[in-house]
Amino acid sequence: MNYTMIFKRYEIKYLIPREIMARVIEDIAPYTIPDSFGHSTVRNLYFDTPSYRMIRQSIEKPPYKEKLRLRSYKLPTPSDQVFLEVKKKYDGVVYKRRLILPYLEALSSIESGKMPVGTGQTGHEIEYLTRAYEGLCPACYISYERDAFFGRNPSDFRITFDTELIADIESPSLISCSGVPILSRDMALMELKASGGIPMFMVDILSKYKIYKSSFSKYGTAYRTLIFNKFGLNGEILC
Repeated sequence: MNYTMIFKRYEIKYLIPREIMARVIEDIAPYTIPDSFGHSTVRNLYFDTPSYRMIRQSIEKPPYKEKLRLRSYKLPTPSDQVFLEVKKKYDGVVYKRRLILPYLEALSSIESGKMPVGTGQTGHEIEYLTRAYEGLCPACYISYERDAFFGRNPSDFRITFDTELIADIESPSLISCSGVPILSRDMALMELKASGGIPMFMVDILSKYKIYKSSFSKYGTAYRTLIFNKFGLNGEILC
């Protein structure tokens, strides 16, 4: 069955050395538990126009921006369920809607611009994106190793650590097994996610290690690292 999950939250990012990541994980242990995936390999496939219009607009830091991607926590077969996600950010708040579909069906739905029956508002939003961004197709594969935790007290606080970030623009697919590093292997991306304030224990840990906010987009970094030099001043693709 297709079903939708909806998230509305703040997401705060920090680039930290992996040695600091190890210490932070030790310090949060009394206050958190691993989430249902625990340690996992997260595989993402971002969709964009042939001229990368969606990400080019996003990295200009407008008040409103959006992305469309597929996500899987394993190497999927054509019939395996994957997450089809619309991720939007407005005025610092992240809104994310998810559908769960078989991998091949999700790909063909984006290609045709028609979502399966029963996908509701999220399906309508994805259909709108396929019209607004003509020619949407797989544009960038990004994977990373993730360790994820939830706060022990009843709350929506979540903390994730991503390492070994790689991207592939040559043959982007969720079944890709290779890519180019887009973050130094001795660094980690830590994200704090909550609908409200950050718990005091986490505030103390940030102060203890002098950890400060960073501006980091995985797809944006992949674009700057691997794609930007393909384009001329007017946005045309260079041969």
